[in-house]
Amino acid sequence: MAVWRVLLRRQAQLHEPSGHAAMDATFFDRENASKHYCRRTNYRVQTLKTTTLVDTETQAVLDVHCTTEKRHDTQLGWQLARRNTGELHSLAADKGYDWQRLREKLREKGVRPLIKHREFRPIDHAHNARIDGTLYGQRALSETVFSVIKRTLGDAVRARSWYREFREIVLMCVVYNIKRAVS
Repeated sequence: MAVWRVLLRRQAQLHEPSGHAAMDATFFDRENASKHYCRRTNYRVQTLKTTTLVDTETQAVLDVHCTTEKRHDTQLGWQLARRNTGELHSLAADKGYDWQRLREKLREKGVRPLIKHREFRPIDHAHNARIDGTLYGQRALSETVFSVIKRTLGDAVRARSWYREFREIVLMCVVYNIKRAVS
């Protein structure tokens, strides 16, 4: 996995990083195998959850995390942000990443969290009103990246093992970054 992360990181350096990133998750379908293969190998998971960190200025994919489990976004978000805190000034994410400890950890690393609060109390409305709207609005660029990748490179992975599926997702992101750098 480290080799593929290094490839993605090196390739993302072709773009000039802005220091502002957005994080979001999507699901890629796993290509359907035969019923016999699914029964024989106990192949039950039909989707692959992919979380990406996208530079908001260049729309380059900076990092990827893949899982077949249904882990909460807050846990995956910290894992992804921790690897990239040295390069970030701010990180925008949706309410799925609302976790106070995530905000505290990001602030300790010098990253400004732009994560809206889920609104349970009146103070949460006040916190959301204080978030910079223009920077938070760029969070949607991560969804744009997913849309482009799925339209141009497909919305399903064809590999069977988890490691090969991860490799396929990383290579999709590398190809996307190369297309962005060329155009």
